[in-house]
Amino acid sequence: MARLLSELSNEIRRQIGILVNRRGSIEFVMVGDQKGITIPDLSRYRSGILRLRGLRLIHTHLQGEPLNDEDLTDLALLRLDMMVALHINGDHSRLAIQSAHLLPDNPDKKVWEVDSHSSINQYEMDFLKWIQSLEDEFQRGQRSIPLKGAQEKAILISVGKESRERLEYSMEELKELAESSGVFVMDSIIQRPQTLSPITLMGKGKLKELLVQCLQKGVDLIIFDQNLTPGQSATISDLTELRVLDRTQLILDIFAQRAHTIDGKVQVELAQLKYLLPRLARKTLSLSRLTGGIGGRGPGETKLEIDRRRVTDRIHLLEKELDKLKKRREQRRSRRAKAGIPILSIIGYTNAGKSTLFNLLTQSHFHVENKLFSTLDTATRRLRYPSPHRVIITDTVGFIKDLPKDLMGAFQPTFDELKESDLLIHLIDVSHPHFSERIESVEKTLSELTLDGIPRLRVFNKEDKLTREEGEAISKKYEGVSISALHPESLEKFFQAIDRKLWEIDLNPNWGSDPENGREAVRLTNGDSFDISNQN
Repeated sequence: MARLLSELSNEIRRQIGILVNRRGSIEFVMVGDQKGITIPDLSRYRSGILRLRGLRLIHTHLQGEPLNDEDLTDLALLRLDMMVALHINGDHSRLAIQSAHLLPDNPDKKVWEVDSHSSINQYEMDFLKWIQSLEDEFQRGQRSIPLKGAQEKAILISVGKESRERLEYSMEELKELAESSGVFVMDSIIQRPQTLSPITLMGKGKLKELLVQCLQKGVDLIIFDQNLTPGQSATISDLTELRVLDRTQLILDIFAQRAHTIDGKVQVELAQLKYLLPRLARKTLSLSRLTGGIGGRGPGETKLEIDRRRVTDRIHLLEKELDKLKKRREQRRSRRAKAGIPILSIIGYTNAGKSTLFNLLTQSHFHVENKLFSTLDTATRRLRYPSPHRVIITDTVGFIKDLPKDLMGAFQPTFDELKESDLLIHLIDVSHPHFSERIESVEKTLSELTLDGIPRLRVFNKEDKLTREEGEAISKKYEGVSISALHPESLEKFFQAIDRKLWEIDLNPNWGSDPENGREAVRLTNGDSFDISNQN
């Protein structure tokens, strides 16, 4: 068969190829031109990134050239069992053969092996036994990482022209987001190409390396740090048969897991549907891959191939529901404003410790976890602190850098609360190596929302992770105050700073003073105490 293919190809001066299944039957015959052949759609053959395709491609090369980049790219992207090139030697007396196959995970990080033989007579192998052994090695590598329950494995990708330092910082945050969503991160890839591909964002060469890594490690999910266009997401998914998420979709998935109130659930579903609507314009394999697991759950989880009109109707219904919920929130805020009690809101980057501080101040027991966006729903309590002053304090959802416009709606309850605040307590995780960039991100978001006119107090949390001198130097530089939300004794200077700020903005803290109403004491280690009311 091999000699017949070569002789026919040489006679018509065109490349000829066949796709052979593992039983030895020919599935396709392809006739190309002098430079190459076109491989048909193979999606119906053993789909699934954790397996090889079950087909080997045998084709001819007219000029005696070795396997080229296009051959190896097809080997990787199509997950073929083997890629074989045949050609007649210069004297036409012997048929030479060159083959390549993908490799399981290995210390040298090689993705394929290429073998050459000057004569086909030297090429003998039990193919079925060999391919079974190869797949067994792949499966051992895929099972080498123990997972918790149905935890999914993913590779993270960042493609951009920014500095490597900035891309690495953003990648660290993407990893935290992925882990917060319950994903096991297998690896991360950063690429800084000279030009970004409008079709796949990353280069085709990097894409094939990524696909082989996913096959080696049993990964079926890739997450981009950048926001993909609907076309890019569909193209990458269709080319690789991988589930593809971008940054916005990952954050939406976290929101879907964490929303507990009616407001939160409605906002998340609305954000999900608005994000997915343009991606329903064409039905692709990428849609069916998103119907379950990371990126496809929560209040907005539906069959994604539903009619666009039904999605639009659902969006309109949710927007009406949000209007009703917004009016209720406005009524509650109006009642608080009539009481003449100063309103304080704790804001800050996600995972800065806002809920921990809120729980300490109000003796509440809201869920606290060392994960991004562990708090999604706002909470409001009355607070009485040492000098018998009374204020209303609100815990809010954390901000994040470059907040996508698709997510602005999901933050609306927080934004509404902030507009009515008399003072914003900007809580900052001073132990984070990039805390200054996070300060800028929060203040940039406030500016975009025209909330930068509200007075702010910078509070540096987790001072216990720094020396006293370091904490004082940072507080002085940024004109703030340092505390530890885990140590009540550090709150005295915090309350003094609030008093000063309230006097500066001409809000007399004695407003609402009611020392006999609902008082509870929290004992500080130095013997002082401050009073708290847990009334909503």
